[in-house]
Amino acid sequence: MATGKVAPKRDLRSWDALTPPLAEWILDAVSTMGFRQMTPVQAATLPHFMGNKDVVVEAVTGSGKTLAYLIPAVQRLLRLEEPTKKHHVGAIIVSPTRELAAQIHSVLLSLLEFHPPSAELVPYLKGDEKRPATAVPVVVPQLLVGGTTTPAQDLSFFLRHSPNLLISSPGRLVELLASPHVHCPQSSFEILVLDEADRLLDLGFKQDLQGIISRLPKQRRTGLFSASVSEAVGEIIRVGLRNPVKIEVRVKMKDGGTLEDRKIPASLQMAYLMKPASQRLPALSQLLERLPVTPQRSIVFLSTCAAVDYFQHVLPALLPAGFALIPLHGKHAAKVREKNFNRFLTSVSPTILLTTDLAARGLDIPQVDLVVQIDAPSDPKVFIHRSGRAGRAGRKGLAVVMLHPGREEDYIRFLEVRKTPIIPLEKPQVSVSEDDAATASRTIRNIVKQDRALYDKAQKAFVSWVRSYGAHQATSIFRVGDLDWTDLGHAWGLLRMPRMPELKRWEGDKMLGVEMDWDAFEYKDKAREIARKEALEAEKSGETRDKVADLKRKRKNNEAWSGKHEMEGLRVERREKRHKKREAEKWANMTTEDRAKQVELKELIQQVRKQNEARAESKDDEFEGFDD
Repeated sequence: MATGKVAPKRDLRSWDALTPPLAEWILDAVSTMGFRQMTPVQAATLPHFMGNKDVVVEAVTGSGKTLAYLIPAVQRLLRLEEPTKKHHVGAIIVSPTRELAAQIHSVLLSLLEFHPPSAELVPYLKGDEKRPATAVPVVVPQLLVGGTTTPAQDLSFFLRHSPNLLISSPGRLVELLASPHVHCPQSSFEILVLDEADRLLDLGFKQDLQGIISRLPKQRRTGLFSASVSEAVGEIIRVGLRNPVKIEVRVKMKDGGTLEDRKIPASLQMAYLMKPASQRLPALSQLLERLPVTPQRSIVFLSTCAAVDYFQHVLPALLPAGFALIPLHGKHAAKVREKNFNRFLTSVSPTILLTTDLAARGLDIPQVDLVVQIDAPSDPKVFIHRSGRAGRAGRKGLAVVMLHPGREEDYIRFLEVRKTPIIPLEKPQVSVSEDDAATASRTIRNIVKQDRALYDKAQKAFVSWVRSYGAHQATSIFRVGDLDWTDLGHAWGLLRMPRMPELKRWEGDKMLGVEMDWDAFEYKDKAREIARKEALEAEKSGETRDKVADLKRKRKNNEAWSGKHEMEGLRVERREKRHKKREAEKWANMTTEDRAKQVELKELIQQVRKQNEARAESKDDEFEGFDD
């Protein structure tokens, strides 16, 4: 694998080393978009990727990788002698998440605003009217992500507008490429880009990625881009790169007179706080309050979707005044994710995005000043991506991870080995007392006591967090057996500890010192509360759990139960057909003698059944007790 040199920043207009040279309108576009200079990753990548080389680009987060592959893709499509043929694809960009795909699509549209022939077609892409044909090469993009459109709608858009550049998540792209109407021949297809390549090369995307590669020509340009692509180099052969140029962009930091390679931007300060679980949320509040400049946008990472669902209700009561909180996780409906993400992007007041690793990678969110990891990620590679949401494009940022005192201190040295050093957070000073922690726990519990639904969310979230903690890849550092369950229960504002295998041998107070009248603890939702009371009455009257379940089922009068019965009938019919088919195959393979024996056996079985039925109907042989 060849290695490209890391080029310094160069002025856009004075840079003439590209072959072929950049179009004048592209220079105007990126200059107007705020890029006065080529970043090192762009300067090192463009000459190779615009030529005939495959590239593997590993660069720190926020270093301008998006334009490093968008510009070559656009340039290749526009320098063709004639427009791309109808229903032929010329370039594909694959992203692991719909949010990142949408962001890439947005950057591309901003770039195309400066190319008049392509810009004139954009309004047609937003409506049902077929876009007009052109006599000159143009770039026509299509965004393919699940949740916002169906595969049928995607195909309809493709047939109507004939896009030649697809930006997509893996699953939705496989569905479109499987259509016989979508063509990627060697004569038309130019370039494939895998953004956040290490994640795309994970096992979870393996099947989709193989499906995509199998439908593309071997003679193509392929680019892999990520902040940590080196850890996936072993998978590169599988995606079909040929003698790629490897480009690594590192940040050089002076440390005691020596230069040290780092995987984070120089403008990003990374620090840690050693805090027990009960002090973490008060510490977050102090951090937000004591920063010299109030952060415009902050991101707080939690481990699980259920934790985000729970803390979005209780965390606002612990935050300083003036901060808004927006939740975002992968189990939200697509429209909710899009709405909440846009709310965060367009917020004008101090706002916190409470999220999972969904927002950890690739997203370029402007003006993120602070990142706080309440929980260290289970995958160490994600640590860099989480932290890198702040300090992008030269902007100063602070990333803080919170660790439990004790064994988790080894995580600091673990990160140093991975060339991701972190230092203790000294400014602003964060000091949380036991009284502060107790006050926070009381505040959370008072909120939870107002609605039993929040209690349910807390139980579910805590169980999911424990399972996530136990799944850490650094198992020697993060051990469930070392957890302080009492402190965790207070930190989460639990009213009692949930039943779970991890607590079987724990001899602590499972009620956490909380006194509750559980029979009077109500749901705010009236329907749920009625159902709970009915179940409670049924239990008090001595009815079994099965009867309680029957009561709940009977209450669902408006449920389309008939559809379930129809499906069950259909399944039974299918089973019978499969059984008959197997019997027919078995009969066809029998000899004449075997068939005679089988007929004889069936007749014998029928006789036995008739005798049993006759005995059941007769009362002569029944024992009716002794005579008095």
